[in-house]
Amino acid sequence: MRPDFHPFVIPFCAGMFFVLGYCFFGIFNIIFHLPRRDRRRFLVSLINPVTAWKNIRDIFLNCLIHVKLWKRNPLLGYMHSSIAFGWFMLIVLGHLEVFLYAPGHLSKFYYPIFFNFFVAKSEETIGGAVLFFLMDFFLLVVLSGITLAIIKRVRSLWFGMRRTTRPSVLDMVGMYSLWAIFPLRLLAEGFTAHISGGSFLIIPLNWMVRGFLGNEINMVPTWWAYSIALSVFMFVLPFTRYMHIPAEMLLIPLRNAGLCIRHPRKGFAKIQVLSCPGCGVCIDACPMSAKKANIKDTTVYLNRQIRRRNEKRIEEISDKCLMCGKCTAVCQVGVDGPVIRQAQRSLRKYALGKDYSAAVSPTPVGKAAVAYFAGCMTQLTPGISKAVESLLKKAGVDYTFIDREGGLCCGRPLMMAGRIKEARELMEKTREIILASECRTLLLSCPICYRIFKEEYDLEKEGIEVIHHSVYLYNLVQGGRLKPSRSDIHFVYHDPCELGRGSGIYEEPRKLLRTSAYLVEAAKNREESVCCSGSLGSLTLGFADRKELTEAALRNLTSDIPDAIATACPLCRSTFRRYSDIPVSDIAEVIDSRT
Repeated sequence: MRPDFHPFVIPFCAGMFFVLGYCFFGIFNIIFHLPRRDRRRFLVSLINPVTAWKNIRDIFLNCLIHVKLWKRNPLLGYMHSSIAFGWFMLIVLGHLEVFLYAPGHLSKFYYPIFFNFFVAKSEETIGGAVLFFLMDFFLLVVLSGITLAIIKRVRSLWFGMRRTTRPSVLDMVGMYSLWAIFPLRLLAEGFTAHISGGSFLIIPLNWMVRGFLGNEINMVPTWWAYSIALSVFMFVLPFTRYMHIPAEMLLIPLRNAGLCIRHPRKGFAKIQVLSCPGCGVCIDACPMSAKKANIKDTTVYLNRQIRRRNEKRIEEISDKCLMCGKCTAVCQVGVDGPVIRQAQRSLRKYALGKDYSAAVSPTPVGKAAVAYFAGCMTQLTPGISKAVESLLKKAGVDYTFIDREGGLCCGRPLMMAGRIKEARELMEKTREIILASECRTLLLSCPICYRIFKEEYDLEKEGIEVIHHSVYLYNLVQGGRLKPSRSDIHFVYHDPCELGRGSGIYEEPRKLLRTSAYLVEAAKNREESVCCSGSLGSLTLGFADRKELTEAALRNLTSDIPDAIATACPLCRSTFRRYSDIPVSDIAEVIDSRT
């Protein structure tokens, strides 16, 4: 057995102390800036057995195995999990080697990392042939992942990605040092395998390098190089996209504790930004990327600008977004792009705090079991409200039309603009009007209204069911109160962003359509449905840009050559009708025409 210290471990030790200290301070800073109730909720969740187990499971599946990437593209999933899980196993097995064959050195945290240098073969270590094999196996797994990562930089399409992010200078330093770590480890262990042992990967390499170079003095420079590569990676990690590795391990328990963003730049918002892996999966997913000029307005670039505190670009990117949520749906760590943007918008200082609640219509509200709230966009597409009313009458439903004369708003447009205080004032007035109807069911034909009433109004506490018309009409058909006849028309159904990704309603609209027509699917649907681009979420996207994005969404919908398009959102219906070559209808209009 050799001496238990060599100067080449110093770079590694310095990097390890730095990154651990940085992460410890960062964790303290994030938790400290949580509101008191959120901090207490998080700490309590850590000792809750159910939440604690969920944290462990989610960290394993998402941080090490990357299950979401496997589902998206197996090659991309393997690349990430081979590096993350393979490196994790090398660390675990290294500590196990020290525990079994050099237990007196467990206190030296660098020892498992450089075990093959410090421990010479003996009868005891020869008995560790299984561990030698496993160490070689997982080193090979990591090396295969590194090889794929290098290939991905020049052939990203093979990994299901048309576009990837352009790395910053520090990102490149981190990337190249990461790529160097494991080949250098392979070479260093190859030089010492005749002394410390090895298996199918290390021993043959040892024969080669010893025979070629001949001088054992070459082994020390390779261990220096390995230690320096580790050190460089750890020193730059906090300032690069690789910060997502430790950040995500905090994000998961914070999210599982039920926390949400309450401050634009602190606490939960900060950990979301730091957890962005910078992979660029959201670029292809973003509907705005149909126009090349918009690529740098995607979530991955917003997070980069927030970390740099580039306020001008943060405002530009935040305002331009359609807030469709598709970036969140495909993100491997679940970074919530729309919520982060809304939080950034709330930082803006408005010249005048207008009381929008004063604009709410004072029209008397009728009393009925079902209150139909059409919403602003349905008022602009009256064919939908006429179809809904027609179906309600055919089914014999006792209802009242709350906003027949207009003048009411759910408050979501103000919230998406970041004007939270004004939105709350308006919402309180609207809530009073709904309660005055004494309804038991609030029926919505606008997914934007549906989501805001469902999530922000607490109407369930008043015994009021909030339901979208696609679900309500399907229930009426199932109950035999509506009996549509079937046509030979082939419809493609467009999943509206707020109804699908936002509220998880995918099945009922499809089942409803199948009662009166044939259904075909879009190329990308459900969670990955393409936004129509008419979204009120964007504050700055121009009409010409929106036209180009809408046409891209229509190409996605018509890939299977349907006869017509059906949707369940007045905004989507209106937007698609401007440019579609085939008929576009709301789902209520389709059913009403066949009933």
